[in-house]
Amino acid sequence: MEVDVIIYDTTLRDGTQGENISFSAKEKLDIALRLDDFGVHYIEGGWPGSNPRDREFFELACKTDFKNSKLAAFGSTRRPGIPVHEDQNIIALLESETPVVTIFGKTWLLHVGIMNNTPEENLAMIEESVAYIAGHGREVIYDAEHFFDGYKDDPGYALKTLEAAVSAGASYIVLCDTNGGSLPHEIEAIIDEVKKSREGTAQNLCIGIHTHNDSGLAVANSVVAVHKGAVMVQGTINGYGERSGNADLTSVIPILALKMNKNCVDLEKLKQLKRLSRFVSETANLVPQSSRPFVGESAFAHKGGIHVSAITKEQRAYEHMLPEDVGNARRVLISELSGKSNIEYKAKELGVELGLNGYDSTEIATKIKSLEQAGYQFDVADGSFKILLEKLTDQHKPCFSLESFRVTIEKDKDSHCKSHATIKVSGEDFEEITAAEGNGPVSALDNALRKALAGVFPDIDDMRLVDFKVRVVDGNAGTAAMVRVLIESRDQDTVWRTVGVSEDIIEASWQALADSVMYKLSKKENGNSN
Repeated sequence: MEVDVIIYDTTLRDGTQGENISFSAKEKLDIALRLDDFGVHYIEGGWPGSNPRDREFFELACKTDFKNSKLAAFGSTRRPGIPVHEDQNIIALLESETPVVTIFGKTWLLHVGIMNNTPEENLAMIEESVAYIAGHGREVIYDAEHFFDGYKDDPGYALKTLEAAVSAGASYIVLCDTNGGSLPHEIEAIIDEVKKSREGTAQNLCIGIHTHNDSGLAVANSVVAVHKGAVMVQGTINGYGERSGNADLTSVIPILALKMNKNCVDLEKLKQLKRLSRFVSETANLVPQSSRPFVGESAFAHKGGIHVSAITKEQRAYEHMLPEDVGNARRVLISELSGKSNIEYKAKELGVELGLNGYDSTEIATKIKSLEQAGYQFDVADGSFKILLEKLTDQHKPCFSLESFRVTIEKDKDSHCKSHATIKVSGEDFEEITAAEGNGPVSALDNALRKALAGVFPDIDDMRLVDFKVRVVDGNAGTAAMVRVLIESRDQDTVWRTVGVSEDIIEASWQALADSVMYKLSKKENGNSN
């Protein structure tokens, strides 16, 4: 495929500078392999001269066969007054044995002064570093740090720094909005001036763009740079990075590929974008941002009844693209804003037939609104909503019934709390009484229920509770307020969520827990994954 825009991923270097983000060398390699499979063109693995972890990563990466991506090591120009061949940072870059080296240098005279350097020495550092690395057979990408701020301060000197890198043999000149303060119209105007400065020169200038999101404009600035002729975009998956982050490639890539018709990744691979986003967030141990464009859980979620009614007739009415093009899916949410269209769409999605007992979608919508008023929240609890639909339409076949449970918490003076639960459940041809301990009362109750059902329903063993949230519905009642408990569960195939509401947190937890287990067992009973 002929490429219009080159995608340069710096998740493993710039992304790790974000707060609460840290990857082991093995985790970095796992992410790099996913990026390679997705088809990004360059993967910046880290700064081998700065820390042992990055050096370990490059040792692992050099033994790895990358099929689609070039691996880049990142570092600075030589230090002032140090011969380039003696600079330890430059030596570490070459020892990383990557086919590509990305060098950054100072563009802004403010930074030259802060480093107690001179403008002339800074230009020499750029030229000598790029030339030395290129002379060792490496492809060199030059990152012009703080370029847009430097250009605004002194256009002539900023352009001289670019010329130093180009004349020394850099393949790409990446213009960096390092402070993230530039506006789209400034990016456009300055790139025009950069291109104009090269008119009549023999060497073609391949421009890249590297933006930060401090003004919320990293994606927009990347897009306008491409519109003005940039052929490389640097960014990170999920926009991870220092301060407010970097340009989010999960937004940049679909915009380039689907909105601007730029060849940058294979369109079939683009359908893996959400999975890639989730893999990186899970590896970083960060909760995925549901409102993230294109790949977030809410990116194609519809709640208003009018919206749902419209998209059932014409997708384009409230969606700017097909969600499956980026590996996402349309979701219809159920809430107090729901109309009959939401109910009918969701029932069909969940495999529940309406109208069998005369209880139609209008009556169900009225019931949902009443429950939401009481504190339930079904837009984030598909599992509970499916069970509710089945109950309202006389289709619910409970796999078990609660007879009773007792939960106790014991706290000695110098020890941690201990939780115990005893439960009695029954079914069509069984009755079980069991007890279990847990890390807290809900954990104990969950363990006791599983223990009671395991002999009858062995498939429950692959079910896991992965998230537990408690929210106060109305804080005016203080400790007597209604609470809402949301539980997220998963097995090997599916993730589902359930909800419970009560003045008692254990009762609310039981409702959500029982729904979660019931959903799992009914899924098996029905032979589907709804």
